[in-house]
Amino acid sequence: MRMLSLFALPLIAGLAACEFAGQDAVSPPDDTLVGAEERREAMIAAAHPLAVEAGLDAIRSGGGAVDAAIAVQAVLGLVEPQSSGIGGGAFMVHYDAQTQTLTVYDGRETAPAGITETLFLDEAGEPLSFMTAWQSGRSTGVPGVIAMLAMAHEEHGMRPWAEGFADAERLAEEGFAVPPRLSQLAGRVADYTAIDERGPSAQYLFTDAGEAVETGTVLTNPAYAQAMRLVAQDWRNFYTGEIAQGIVETAREEPLPGLITLEDLESYEPLKREALCTPYRDVRICSAPPPASGGVAVGAIMAMLENFDMAAYGPDTATGWHLFIEASRLAYADRDRYVGDPAYADVPTQGLLDEAYLNERARLIAMDRAMESVSAGTPPGAPQAPEDASDDAPGTSHFTIVDTEGDVVSMTTTVESAFGNTRMTPHGFFLNNQMTDFAFAPRDEAGNLRPNAPAPGKRPRSSMSPTIVLDPEGEFLLATGSPGGNSIIAYTAKSLVAMLDWGLTPGQAASLPNVVARGDSVAIETGFDETLLEDLREMGHAIEAGRGENSGIHIVRVSDGGYVGAADPRRDGAALGLGEAALEE
Repeated sequence: MRMLSLFALPLIAGLAACEFAGQDAVSPPDDTLVGAEERREAMIAAAHPLAVEAGLDAIRSGGGAVDAAIAVQAVLGLVEPQSSGIGGGAFMVHYDAQTQTLTVYDGRETAPAGITETLFLDEAGEPLSFMTAWQSGRSTGVPGVIAMLAMAHEEHGMRPWAEGFADAERLAEEGFAVPPRLSQLAGRVADYTAIDERGPSAQYLFTDAGEAVETGTVLTNPAYAQAMRLVAQDWRNFYTGEIAQGIVETAREEPLPGLITLEDLESYEPLKREALCTPYRDVRICSAPPPASGGVAVGAIMAMLENFDMAAYGPDTATGWHLFIEASRLAYADRDRYVGDPAYADVPTQGLLDEAYLNERARLIAMDRAMESVSAGTPPGAPQAPEDASDDAPGTSHFTIVDTEGDVVSMTTTVESAFGNTRMTPHGFFLNNQMTDFAFAPRDEAGNLRPNAPAPGKRPRSSMSPTIVLDPEGEFLLATGSPGGNSIIAYTAKSLVAMLDWGLTPGQAASLPNVVARGDSVAIETGFDETLLEDLREMGHAIEAGRGENSGIHIVRVSDGGYVGAADPRRDGAALGLGEAALEE
């Protein structure tokens, strides 16, 4: 671990909430570039062109959207390990074009059977610091993404399971060029953690001199290739045998050894859930239900905004952003108070999206003045829930796929913080630190158990918001989503308002500056119009300008009988269709 300067100390807490501050202003994409927004018969938008190409290969060889998702995830775990991987979890929203049905596949990590609600309390009963919890073995939950993909493949796969891992295996053996973001984040995380001192992690991501591997360096990962071979043979090989043993041993390393066991891994079960859909004007916005909070919070933001003529107040007006900010503040307050794992907490999901309730909440919004303070409301069926005491971090990725049959996957996948808990297993992938999504203080001052308190087998609350929008006939219109911790909700809602109300293209929607309003402050990305900032301040908003609100939005939308897509210019991604090469030969 490198020396931490005093100047950097205030940024430590920000690692959990908004990734790393200080990015440059985002420039709009050049829509004339190949793949930027070309109309194609199938399209994939994901965080790295190698992952996009692997997904397109799956479709070219007769696979569908789920087959492509398997290939995309396998490659992302190699080339973007700071964000997602087979050691993490995911939520997938799947649209079947033939039956016009939506299904949510829940691959969220679960808490080991041996934990208690005091998981992140010290010997004195006080919550651990985020840094301590993040780097601990206790932070690792039972990974769910492989089992979830296997469930989705069993129902929708069109080519053999094993073929989904061939590209990742080959790239791990032959090597890939280190992308800029991987190199940059490795260096930054080393300023705060011992990632550059942890055996396998240090050997993989750092030189002998302790410097992060440079952009463009060809990196191989034979251990990951072996993991791909084992998982390709049988997905259960991830949850038993040598891979599982490696997970347990790595999690049990000091400091604060984890509690995950071989029995926890072998007994993991993904879940199939009903999509949570909210009507908005003439479309339906559908996402994942709790323990994901995207379906609730994004749906609530949009339902409140339906009370206003958003098309009349575009992105060049302070009023348009003011309305977005106020709806976001109200939705976040409810989400923070009530959402948890519905198997363990009484989550008033339908009440949080009740039309009359949200219309009542919308009436709290004045057209020209910010609310002085925001608190959770009392939706129909609401329990007496204590205030929230949890957060979630931004080590996440999102990708969107539409295949030649019109089937769609919108999938958000994560290892939680950057490089998970920075512990690399003997099989070349990082462990998640998903348990830090639980409330560190499980009970409020009155002793009431919080909805998102740790418990054995429980899924921690997530902000993931994989979204599919259907037109009035129930046909696919667009899919979007983003990484970004609890800011995911704001990023996703921004992209929806931008396209559905402001008439922007996918590329323009992704590039639009991010505005995240949670509580009494508003974080606004570098590049936002200074005049609008001043107007918002005059309305009473507490603006934190120039914040590093680093989204990774990936969009595919129907256009003129084909599809257009966009990859967030803030990251290393691409949006490409059949007939386009992700990389020059």
